[in-house]
Amino acid sequence: MDRPHRRLPAALAASVIAASVLVTGAPAAEAATAAVIPGTMWTDTAGNRLQAHGAGVFTVGSTYYMVGEDKVAGSTFTAVACYSSTDLVHWTRQVNALSRQSSGDLAAGRIVERPKVIHNSTTGKYVMWMHIDNTSYNDQRAGVAVSDTPCGPYTYLGATRPLGHPSRDLGLFKDDDGTAYMIHEDSAAGMRIERLAPDYTTAQGTVATFPSLESPAMAKVGNRYFLLTSHLTGWGTNDNVYATATSPAGPWSGFTNVAPAGTRTYDSQSSFLLPISGTAGTNYVYLGDRWNAGDLYSSLPVWLPITLTAGGVAALSWYPSWGVDTSTGAITLPSYPRLTGNQSGRCLDITGGAPANGSTTQIWDCNGGAGQSYAPNTAGELRVFGTKCLQARAQGTTAGTAVEVWDCNGGNQQKWMLSADGTIVGVQSRLCLDVNAQATANGTRVQLWTCNGGANQKWTRG
Repeated sequence: MDRPHRRLPAALAASVIAASVLVTGAPAAEAATAAVIPGTMWTDTAGNRLQAHGAGVFTVGSTYYMVGEDKVAGSTFTAVACYSSTDLVHWTRQVNALSRQSSGDLAAGRIVERPKVIHNSTTGKYVMWMHIDNTSYNDQRAGVAVSDTPCGPYTYLGATRPLGHPSRDLGLFKDDDGTAYMIHEDSAAGMRIERLAPDYTTAQGTVATFPSLESPAMAKVGNRYFLLTSHLTGWGTNDNVYATATSPAGPWSGFTNVAPAGTRTYDSQSSFLLPISGTAGTNYVYLGDRWNAGDLYSSLPVWLPITLTAGGVAALSWYPSWGVDTSTGAITLPSYPRLTGNQSGRCLDITGGAPANGSTTQIWDCNGGAGQSYAPNTAGELRVFGTKCLQARAQGTTAGTAVEVWDCNGGNQQKWMLSADGTIVGVQSRLCLDVNAQATANGTRVQLWTCNGGANQKWTRG
């Protein structure tokens, strides 16, 4: 994900990096905030296309390591590549964590997918799990490899069906107490969470089961666990879903879309949830793949900030570019001096330009006023007047609910998802920000309404 080699949008250049250095080609040491451009081709520090599909990321000190599938050979095994970075943008390719062997699971023509690594502080080993298969996808085993160093090369220990269960897409999670879990798709019975043995190299017991899902990723915020996963649609993307629990053993909530319905998770499939911690706290990044079934080598990474709250909300917005500072853990999002209604050509506006609690929203001629400028943040809020939040009145979740400003309080009625198609969706209601009756006149009320794709529900950021 190095040097995106394209000019950054003006909104990002102006507002995301106001007091920091934007990295488009400078050495990482010069960077304060580095720019991420999702859904584009990324290259490493040698100028080669990044090959880390189905990636997993782990940290050693202040260095991030990423393992992923090298797709030079297409769907069959080339290598498990390993990269290092200090800013999550400039990636240097290291030795292959696993290389092709003359026979066995790692031979040419085999399937090796979704490698993930966790460190065992007791044994001192880095432990990698991965999906091992044949081209018919009926072998369905989980492979394990270990190393004394982050990139290895790793020693391959072999593959099994964990606890006798078929195994395909998988993920790893290490809890605060050192307990590790492997989450995998069992094609015969659904998805499973397996507790790993103390050395992390074998499965010890099943702690939870789910319907048929794949591509799992897990994170923990406070005392709440998030499981993000995809439906089974082959290389085609779908609306990824998440569930939460206060224990890996559950009980787990029902599954809910993590992004607005119909976006197919911005044409991506989940691979990993990455915490970024520093002096500014901890933020989270969604790592996904935009698979190109006809040319897997050219599949694109989709990395986006994701809102995860201790209260159990996950929400994913689309940003054409965003900033990250790994030294502080801060994620910087673009601010928008205006949100212009596509149908009316008028701006989302606070009635009377007043920051008073309860002031409602409308459309009005764009005038650059403070009541027309909005700043999204990693909490999922849309801030206006600096300290006020856009919210659904009285936590309403029905079509026609008024949208107003209020003191920011962390409520779910104040959380929004900004979709790639211009819609703005309430996280609590799953309704769209809508101009009443498709009217275009100054003063027309803005409300929540069932998302329908209409031009009165689409807003141009800028």
